[in-house]
Amino acid sequence: MMKPAAVVLLSGGMDSCVTTAIAGQRHSLALLHLNYGQRTEARELQAFNAIADYVRAERRLVISMDHLSKIGGSSLTDHSMPVTEANLGREGIPTSYVPFRNANMLSVAVSWAEVIQASAIFVGAVEEDSSGYPDCRRDFFDAFGKVVRIGTKPSTNIEIVTPVIEMSKAEIVLSGTSLGAPFHLTWSCYQREDVACGMCDSCALRLRGFELAGIQDPLPYAHRPQYTH
Repeated sequence: MMKPAAVVLLSGGMDSCVTTAIAGQRHSLALLHLNYGQRTEARELQAFNAIADYVRAERRLVISMDHLSKIGGSSLTDHSMPVTEANLGREGIPTSYVPFRNANMLSVAVSWAEVIQASAIFVGAVEEDSSGYPDCRRDFFDAFGKVVRIGTKPSTNIEIVTPVIEMSKAEIVLSGTSLGAPFHLTWSCYQREDVACGMCDSCALRLRGFELAGIQDPLPYAHRPQYTH
């Protein structure tokens, strides 16, 4: 029996990698990657292709969204803005927030999903990040799901699925490990492409997740602080 198709937004990071593993249990995978002029664009694309090869994805699509880098407003796309050093207790929106990025990405995903008649779009958003990123919250995805229902053909039925949104990073590590997710192929660092910096928010969240899970992070780091103390 053929599995229904699902579009999976795969950045190449640990959350989207585990989301891919979850989606692959019941769906035929159509993996989508968006380049938007981020600092580690080439390294993230490498991770995407490596993961897609590993899971033998039935389809893959890479789209350029360089308008986000032209708009700017984020330290990920504007090199004149320094990437904020990790502070896991910080409140407010960090400089790495790319304005309305997830809405842009979801719009592309919906277009592709409608064409290939996919029944779902899987997104590896995590509420743990939502204090900084407003477009990582469950209510954002619930609202966007309503937009999809209103703005697509009457015959189209696409569900937005966020399977790791309520998990901590440690729970994501444990879930991915149980599913055989290839963490060694992922990339999470915001600012380096050779070895992970270990000092940005994304590296810190990842390192703390692995530490709390009691599992060694397979990536190389220029610095590997302890974030659980």
